Amino acid sequence: MNLLLKSAVIVDPSSKHHMKERDVLIENGTIVTISNNISNKGGSRELALENLHISPGWFDSSVSFGEPGFEERETLENGLRTAGLSGFAHVAVNANTNPVTDSKSDIKFLKAKAEGHAVSLYPIGSLTMGGNGENLAELYDMKNAGAVGFYDFKKPIRNANLLRIALQYTQSFDGLVQSFPFDPSVAKNGLVNEEATSTRLGLKGIPALSETLQISRDLFLLEYTGGKLHIPTISTKKSVALIREAKRKGLQVTCSVSAAHLSLTDNVLEEFDTRYKILPPLRTNDDVEALVSGLKDGTIDGITSDHDPIDIENKKVEFDHALFGSIGLESCFGATQKALGLETTIASFEKLKATFGIKRTPIEEGEMANITLFNPTLEYDFTEKEILSTSKNAALLGNRLRGKAYGIFANNTLLIRE
Repeated sequence: MNLLLKSAVIVDPSSKHHMKERDVLIENGTIVTISNNISNKGGSRELALENLHISPGWFDSSVSFGEPGFEERETLENGLRTAGLSGFAHVAVNANTNPVTDSKSDIKFLKAKAEGHAVSLYPIGSLTMGGNGENLAELYDMKNAGAVGFYDFKKPIRNANLLRIALQYTQSFDGLVQSFPFDPSVAKNGLVNEEATSTRLGLKGIPALSETLQISRDLFLLEYTGGKLHIPTISTKKSVALIREAKRKGLQVTCSVSAAHLSLTDNVLEEFDTRYKILPPLRTNDDVEALVSGLKDGTIDGITSDHDPIDIENKKVEFDHALFGSIGLESCFGATQKALGLETTIASFEKLKATFGIKRTPIEEGEMANITLFNPTLEYDFTEKEILSTSKNAALLGNRLRGKAYGIFANNTLLIRE
């Protein structure tokens, strides 16, 4: 389609138009002209939106949709629509399904379901068969079918030798191994962060040690084997320090943090609201400050919504029995920008593309248009009417956010909030 964006501020440090207001003409999916003023002579659809900003399409490295097996939580169709209207043109989808995504046929199923959509779906295959942590899955076959990484979603690899073998084996085909930073032997039956709040509320704690022990072990293994390791959703001050040191050593390690962990602390648990029961658990203000610093100095590579829809039957129950998880796509940009500012936020939605093998498309003439459209200054309360997901388990519900996505233009398709 042909599209004319009027008076759009371009946020793209690699572009000569960075932070400048320009008109942008797109024809048949390609940016053909960027100029101060473009007349609409060819009958293109014209968009003139309030305080319009555009950037290269955002990437979310950790999203769950449920399908197949948990369609009551989120279907692929509605999940992709939610992602696009939240500003994400690319999503890496976890093996958080039933059955678990652990074969090339599973990868092909996901890619086929997303074909032709504005949002590009990148499947993450399970590292082990059935996600049970015992035997490696068909990693090479899944990679050839389109998997961008291997991860037993929210499950730690208890067997150090299994992770060692995975890191060695995947080097032969440039595979990306992910390891969830959680030692269950230290955090057994824990529900929330082990701190003063957990003691006061009588909730069994998950110590920060459970995360840093696992990360320490995994980094020692990475130093021994080589390979590429991604550590998703870190949450503690010590984790930031460990990964910072590993990068100084030259190890190929990347990591992410969720928007919720930048915005909330365990103080919100006072009312025993299960929306705040997430994994890793919400930590302390000191941890939040360290995470923000880690993003600003480049130790933490990216931000994820960590979008994890949970059906009401598994969330509106006693705190002990509720499943871990929160949706986050719709609130990710507004929460992150409030914590970090515009340019750091956009960089944090871009940096992990290279890690996951996703091509970056700058906003320049002659490039394919893969663009997120947004208003960075709009302030609003995040209420249930903002939720596009089927499930409503949003940890950030009720928070004041700053910035909202209009949608995306990608794969020659406009997906936008009307």
